[in-house]
Amino acid sequence: ILLDKDGKRKHTRPTFSGQQIFALEKTFEQTKYLAGPERARLAYSLGMTESQVKVWFQNRRTKWRKKHAAEMATAKKKQDSETERLKDASENEEEDDDYNKPLDPNSDDEKIAQLLKKHKPGGGGLLPPPSEGEASA
Repeated sequence: ILLDKDGKRKHTRPTFSGQQIFALEKTFEQTKYLAGPERARLAYSLGMTESQVKVWFQNRRTKWRKKHAAEMATAKKKQDSETERLKDASENEEEDDDYNKPLDPNSDDEKIAQLLKKHKPGGGGLLPPPSEGEASA
């Protein structure tokens, strides 16, 4: 028995065996909350007090909620980034629609140059370079 500096009994943390933890975890997978009679049966079968089982379940639920919240946050970030990616792709498709439309004869040269630069690598000129057969003609 441990005593604190005032001579009172010091609370010690119980250590559970691997078998006890396994049984507690297995039960927790099936149900997150135990009613009184279930708690009493489990405590008796594991050689623990009802209070120990109750506190273990409280602590385990807290751990489970934190993990669940972290997983939900990760999933939300992933969904948000996918939504953003799809939004960007949609915007690019709209810009591509502009490229595929016939040019307005009144369009300014700057708009035409931007469309060409966007869709043709190194596309500064309006016409493609002549092929060898065309150059000799």
